[in-house]
Amino acid sequence: MADADYDALGRKAREAARATARATATQKDAALRAAARALRAATPEILKVNAREVEAAQAAGEAPAFLDRLRLDALRVETMARALEDVAALPDPVGEVLSRWTRPNGLAFERVTVPIGVIAVIYESRPNVTVDAAAIAVKAGNAVILRGGAECFETSQALARLLRRALAGVGLPEDAVQFVETADRAAVGAILGGLGGAVDLVIPRGGRSLVARVRAEARAPTLGHYDGLCHVYLDQGADLQKAVAVTLNSKMRRTGVCGAAETLLIDRARLSELWPPVAAALRAAGCELRGDAAVRALDPAVSSASEEDWHTEYLAPVLSVAAVDGVGGAIAHIARYGAGHTESIVTENAAAARRFLDEVDSAIVLHNASTQFADGGEFGFGAEIGIATGRLHARGPVGVRELVSYKTVVRGNGQIRP
Repeated sequence: MADADYDALGRKAREAARATARATATQKDAALRAAARALRAATPEILKVNAREVEAAQAAGEAPAFLDRLRLDALRVETMARALEDVAALPDPVGEVLSRWTRPNGLAFERVTVPIGVIAVIYESRPNVTVDAAAIAVKAGNAVILRGGAECFETSQALARLLRRALAGVGLPEDAVQFVETADRAAVGAILGGLGGAVDLVIPRGGRSLVARVRAEARAPTLGHYDGLCHVYLDQGADLQKAVAVTLNSKMRRTGVCGAAETLLIDRARLSELWPPVAAALRAAGCELRGDAAVRALDPAVSSASEEDWHTEYLAPVLSVAAVDGVGGAIAHIARYGAGHTESIVTENAAAARRFLDEVDSAIVLHNASTQFADGGEFGFGAEIGIATGRLHARGPVGVRELVSYKTVVRGNGQIRP
């Protein structure tokens, strides 16, 4: 694409954003439901395209976790269709009065939600992001520019075309969803440059190198997470059955998602009781275990964890394990090594749970539940674009409510300021 093409992309997005911001809830929801129907009808074609891309990635030697993120099947396509319908069923986030107040001079104030505008989403190896991002952006009255990775280019392109037709079918601008029609890496630079000031927000969804580049080069604000280095802590008050179930699911349900646990922490006081059944379940599921000195003293079959392991998001069936001194030790370990994403405590001790939930500074903290619930659909958001781990604007799953801002409307009766 030439520079003029990128400028046109931005202009069309800005024009579409103005129209989408004025769209009624009925129009937006009709578009999303039409897209769900079109997606189901096109499932065989989409799976055929996706199978070619998965085969090519496999031939290129990509890791199993990467292939899992790239691969679609009938169930995953149906999940995307349901996500479209779930987002359509959510309340319209635009035009909500957040607060109102009146000053002594008679001025009446209202703080009202409005769309952000033009959102650029840059992602890798996850074709479902095409659908989720478009659905959430449109529901919140925005326009979205999608730049999918080369490895899922054709799949994402096909999905975007379905979404554009659905928008046009209900009278909304199809340019409210634009897919960057090139796999050239220069496209990322053009988007990060702001497309002539058209881009209001950039959301990266991918590996560390992509996120680092977006943070370094973006001229618009960014929203996303750097690493999904998630922890499970088995407290002294943990129920043994829950400890096994939560640990196993957190690590092994899907190892390539950002909510997968990468480090297991166990209260030293119950290490000898909790570790053997937990380890047995993990080994049976095919998980490689790396432990500290205390864990290896109890279980010599565990390989030695290095300092680097505590910093590593494996996205693979590998788990680091450390013994800690109670809930305070777990909090300290997470503060030192965590990425601010998702952490879980397993305990029947209410005081320990309360301290963990209060003091762990991560976007999502759970009690007696798997870290793999770090997902917008599981939060009731219908879908998500990603998990935000920053502290401004949004934190946790980014759904429709995270893609609106607000303006203040002031009504007077001729007041002037003295």
